[in-house]
Amino acid sequence: MCQTPCRAILLPLFCLVLATVAGGQSAPPPAIRLDYYHTGDATHELFGFDRYVVEPLPWSGNPHRPIDDTNLGKYLFEVRERATNRLLYSRGFSSIYGEWETTGEAKTLSRTFSESVRFPDPAAPAQLIFKKRDAQNDFREVWTIDYDPKSIFIDRAKPAVDPGPAIEIERHGDSALKVDFLILGDGYTAAQRGKCEQDARRLSAILFETSPFKERRSDFNVRALCPAAAESGVSRPSAGIWHSSPLGATYDAFGTERYVLTFDNKKLRETASFAPYDFMEIMVNADTYGGGGIFGLYSTVAAGSLWAPYIFVHEFGHHFAGLADEYYTSDVAYLPPASRVEPWEPNVTALLDPDRLKWKDLVSPGTPIPTPWDKAAFDAYQRDVQSRRRKLRQEGHTESEIDALFRDEKRHEEEAFAANPYAGKVGAFEGANYESQGYYRPQLNCIMFTRTNAFCKVCQAAIERIIDLYTK
Repeated sequence: MCQTPCRAILLPLFCLVLATVAGGQSAPPPAIRLDYYHTGDATHELFGFDRYVVEPLPWSGNPHRPIDDTNLGKYLFEVRERATNRLLYSRGFSSIYGEWETTGEAKTLSRTFSESVRFPDPAAPAQLIFKKRDAQNDFREVWTIDYDPKSIFIDRAKPAVDPGPAIEIERHGDSALKVDFLILGDGYTAAQRGKCEQDARRLSAILFETSPFKERRSDFNVRALCPAAAESGVSRPSAGIWHSSPLGATYDAFGTERYVLTFDNKKLRETASFAPYDFMEIMVNADTYGGGGIFGLYSTVAAGSLWAPYIFVHEFGHHFAGLADEYYTSDVAYLPPASRVEPWEPNVTALLDPDRLKWKDLVSPGTPIPTPWDKAAFDAYQRDVQSRRRKLRQEGHTESEIDALFRDEKRHEEEAFAANPYAGKVGAFEGANYESQGYYRPQLNCIMFTRTNAFCKVCQAAIERIIDLYTK
């Protein structure tokens, strides 16, 4: 049983898990979660241990590929055998803290965020190593902590939450060789459980109408959990709406009215632990436009918004494949970087050398680099749209009036892009990563750029690479 996947860096533990998948001879290891605190401001950063937890379900990850070779994420988490320093498991990820430290608030205030990483129990003492990208985007060690699987202080209690039975939406095989995608409803009362399931099934179907998820549908298992809320909806502070929802999701994250996150990591993790998952979606019971997505953490969507299909897929692109935002005209909370380096995200670049372009193999023959497009006209139109949007929000107009503005915007963009001779071709189009100049996106249009319904070819390739990591 122990062939190529178990050579060199892998312990016999992972061969044992592989035997489980192939022949059912042994049980998979427990799933261990490290909860920790991430504290700091714009210039200081600290990590603090909280607890180790044995989750109620065993580890369900791919035993063939425990090592992450994608080089994605702002942070990198490693598990190494203490006695030999052999690398057992790794994953790149991003975090709420990692986003918050780039906001203006971080210059004037220190904050603490609860965060977690999960890993298969290594069965022998191990060292957990956290790395962060430096100014050149190279990973540097920032924190280490020991793990002893025999410690009496590892929390082995079953979580006190009760999210109810998992709803199976898609089932295509053993979790060990599938991407396990978990949708968690937030703000649905017990009487709205049927609505929660209906929303989860509807959005899941939309994801699998979008390439490359459509072609790789059989590589996924999809489940939903619908913990009962005391009252319908989630918090939206800018509108004076406050709810104590099971997962704590809220609009107005980082002061951006459409950004939906939860800052209650423990509630989220304890609820999610009742189903196998590699990736999570928080589906909020709300109609106002909103969502969010952080690589390796979770994505969110307001299920009742007219634009939920777009938001759901766009934000899942962030969470699933580390895709960058390609737009640059909308308001965001983040401050521009002090210096411009090549982004780690696969779909934006600061390099215009055709021989060094990260997606050079996909560039359409004869396409100039940089690739011309009518950027000035687009920028002028977008300034007007954003001004009108802000005015509508400030004056308290209905969501349908804002939706009408977005529909007009989408129609205008599609007509303008269709006239460009490089539409549909891979090149390097200036304007991406929240910056009007200096960053480039692969194609004229993509769901990471506008409210279209398709990923560009470069984003599709990036998504397929992650699917392979969890299934091959």
